[in-house]
Amino acid sequence: MLIECFFEARESLIEREWKMLSTIERRQKIVLLTEQKGNVSVKQLAETFDISTVTIRSDLNELNRLGLIVRSRGGAVTSNRLTKELSIKEKHTKNHKIKQKLGQAVANLIEDGDAIILDSGSTTEEVAHCLIGKKELTVMTNGLNIANELAQSEGCDVFITGGRLRKKSMSFYGIHAEERLRYYNFSKVILGVDGIDIDRGISTHYEPEANFNRAMCDNAQQIIVVTDSSKFGKRSLHSIIKLDAIDVLVTDSNIPKEFVDVIKNLNIELHIVNIK
Repeated sequence: MLIECFFEARESLIEREWKMLSTIERRQKIVLLTEQKGNVSVKQLAETFDISTVTIRSDLNELNRLGLIVRSRGGAVTSNRLTKELSIKEKHTKNHKIKQKLGQAVANLIEDGDAIILDSGSTTEEVAHCLIGKKELTVMTNGLNIANELAQSEGCDVFITGGRLRKKSMSFYGIHAEERLRYYNFSKVILGVDGIDIDRGISTHYEPEANFNRAMCDNAQQIIVVTDSSKFGKRSLHSIIKLDAIDVLVTDSNIPKEFVDVIKNLNIELHIVNIK
């Protein structure tokens, strides 16, 4: 009986918190609910957030415009353009051979003596592995897996950004870590992404990580993005930067042609790894 009362009280508290959300926060919750359930109705959402069906329809229309959900009659369903977040362990097994080639291609762009900041992730871990033979390299990273990989490199001086560890992605984040970046000047930042879209740019699933990635870009002379072709045409919930802010993009030969044309028009240096 006590356990039932506890869960009822907890659900009631969660409902009250959701009713006080801002428009942005509410829309984020709608996307997450849609992803979890597969589909949601206007009526259910109006009751959940204790707002009018007119407001919910406005939310759904805007989220549909952004490609984060797909409007359906009376509600919404998940968008196949919205990427699902995988754990770092799951990411390791997906397109692993391609990521190894991408890692080498990015490492070829790094010169001895460079000071770089390397993002967390499975693809960037392959980059780290390929950097082991470099000399007089300074690397700051927000990835625990990245630091562990580079620990075996004699020619690499490794710094951790610090902050709070997010175990799902093995990455550090937080305001204090962002503040620390302001005291450094990096020649290059290397970013992995969860989604890359022509209109919305590059994106990731977790808002604090998106904020931290933007701080990384603000403190580097050159922005290098590395991603396998499966991420093109996909969107995650939180945008990092627009496409035209990227200096160099490294991907594989399955990149959609429409992206190649856009990237060239934006004068982004494009490196395509042949995997066929």
